[in-house]
Amino acid sequence: MSDWPLLLFFSRMNSKWGIGGVLMVFTCWAAYGQLDPNAAPDFVRKKGKMNVLFIIADDLRTSLGCYGDPIVKSPNIDQLASKSIVFKNAFAQQALCGPSRTSFLTSRRPDTTRLFDHSSYWRVQAGNYTTLPQYLKMQGYLTLSVGKVFHPGIVSNHTDDYPYSWSIPPFHPSTEKYKNAKVCKGPDGQKHANLVCPVDVEEMPEHTLPDIQSTEEAIRLLKKLKGTENPFLLAVGYHKPHIPLKYPQEFLKLYPRDKIPLAPDPKIPPKLPPVAYNPWTDLRKRDDVMALNLSFPYGPIPDDFQVLIRQSYFAAVSYMDTQVGQLLNALDEQELANNTIVIFTADHGWSLGEHGEWAKYSNFDVATRVPLMFYVPGKTAAFPHPGQRMFPFINSFTDKVRSLPPGLMRDVNVELMDLFPTLCEILNLPQPPVCPPSSFRVDLCTEGNSVAYYLIPNASSRNRQLFVYSQYPRPADKPQMNSDLPLLKDIHIMGYSIRCDGYRYTEWVGYNASTFSANFSAIHAGELYLHKTDPGEDNNLYNNIAFAEVVQKLSALLKK
Repeated sequence: MSDWPLLLFFSRMNSKWGIGGVLMVFTCWAAYGQLDPNAAPDFVRKKGKMNVLFIIADDLRTSLGCYGDPIVKSPNIDQLASKSIVFKNAFAQQALCGPSRTSFLTSRRPDTTRLFDHSSYWRVQAGNYTTLPQYLKMQGYLTLSVGKVFHPGIVSNHTDDYPYSWSIPPFHPSTEKYKNAKVCKGPDGQKHANLVCPVDVEEMPEHTLPDIQSTEEAIRLLKKLKGTENPFLLAVGYHKPHIPLKYPQEFLKLYPRDKIPLAPDPKIPPKLPPVAYNPWTDLRKRDDVMALNLSFPYGPIPDDFQVLIRQSYFAAVSYMDTQVGQLLNALDEQELANNTIVIFTADHGWSLGEHGEWAKYSNFDVATRVPLMFYVPGKTAAFPHPGQRMFPFINSFTDKVRSLPPGLMRDVNVELMDLFPTLCEILNLPQPPVCPPSSFRVDLCTEGNSVAYYLIPNASSRNRQLFVYSQYPRPADKPQMNSDLPLLKDIHIMGYSIRCDGYRYTEWVGYNASTFSANFSAIHAGELYLHKTDPGEDNNLYNNIAFAEVVQKLSALLKK
């Protein structure tokens, strides 16, 4: 018996009765034994099974207080970190929303999902890969999606991979459609589609913003989920600090302009290969950036406007932190903090002027490194006592914000692909098997590694993962208008990057998009950065004869 009729029934029922009706029927159906265990998930909750709240930020680098950033005010995420295991060196597999999200939600590398742009659906392009929410759904979890979890559009079949991954249709804020609307006030008094866009929320369409709507919906769902017997996965994806940098204007008060420094390395490194440079074309399309009349591809942004971008990025982070704080406060209020695992991460980082670059679209640390933390009740923090608040909301404007160090910071290298097997181990679910060398016909497997071991407070680093990988495609050796986001048919070069404790090494090699194959004998350029003396990755040592042996060893690892 197929579970499609059941899923269709629940979908139609949700549109009529809402989540409460869905949960009621799940409970009744299961209670009367109407669910065939061989045909559909068992929605009866097993005693003691933890829930999961999975929070994903968009384009968020490690600019957070808990990661040592001296400028950004992120008290609510810092509070979560103080009760979590925090991974200092977590990396995305590609610094682009769709490929990264598809990668960590399927636990496969972009080479296996065959998604490097935003133009295909992995189940059609590569294989019928089981996703993390789909697997939990198969294990009896009610799975729900709010906001941007999968990348929208063809990347997730225009459905956010429903009904495979989700028990009910995902929620998207109604104001998403105004993302690029001309709502930003300019110095001329007119409305523009700007990059830098602090706004009066009451003047916005529908008098709200997408992330505010997502928080409201997620809180509504938590209230409905509190009394259910079935465990749940609630995934909440926030849009900020993704551009445009549109956020409530009061958050600018947290960041006086004269206190915002430029990037520590705002110049293009002299030894940076042209193929490695991303010309930030998405920024150039915004009205306020176009007004600067910058030369392409290297024309620098004036210092005063760089400060404006950095100021608004930080303000957008604090706005997003407020949403996270309200959501975690609701988890507390519904008395769910004692049986709900909380994961917080982002799809990739974002350059804020480092190397003369902006946005993502590269293999540098600032583009690939992300925050990653796990709160596990009773493991990373003691179970809360009756009436004890684990995550009281912290108001950045009125509350005294004190520095909260992470509960425990792990400096091991991890990949976002590790999320899937790690969560399975934490939940004591059957582990997905390790993928074979070619896994296109294997529905369920992982190319990641469980890092649940590091959630043990006294865990040693003896078995730590030494190497992590990322990649980024390019259409040509020199920057052009489609360098940041080439379509699959235009990809002729792939930059494969390996990151270890001491180095980042990248090879830009020939790539055949029709056969999805890399030619490692056709090296277009290379990069080698020594982190001990060059943490910003500015001094390329690839052609330095003193590091020839290092290049040879890391090159061999890339080919494995």
